[in-house]
Amino acid sequence: VQLQASGGGLVQPGGSLRLSCTRSGRTFMSYVMGWFRRAPGKEREFVAAIVAHSARTTYADSVKGRFTISTDNAQNAVYLQLNNLKPEDTGVYYCAMLIPRSVLYDSSRSESYDYWGQGTQVTVSS
Repeated sequence: VQLQASGGGLVQPGGSLRLSCTRSGRTFMSYVMGWFRRAPGKEREFVAAIVAHSARTTYADSVKGRFTISTDNAQNAVYLQLNNLKPEDTGVYYCAMLIPRSVLYDSSRSESYDYWGQGTQVTVSS
């Protein structure tokens, strides 16, 4: 599986960006797509996740109401709409894919994910 993230850039506070992550390679019946970010000098943190076939979503508290995760109809891409951006949203954003081995998994933990994209830089600054 290959994941390719794009859409990052420089935006002023209050602005918006739309990140995309396209997937290619092996296909799975069941999977979860997630977005994580790493701010300068900080650990990688969970942003949002979506269960591919149910469209059930999960968000970090810090982005609820501002970010929206979605998939396209063919389910070979996942998007992250970032609205009302703040300077603390600055970081490298990574998309990732989780293949559930059971009904018990935690989509907010980076250790749960099997595949990762290369990241796209988001900078929020005036």
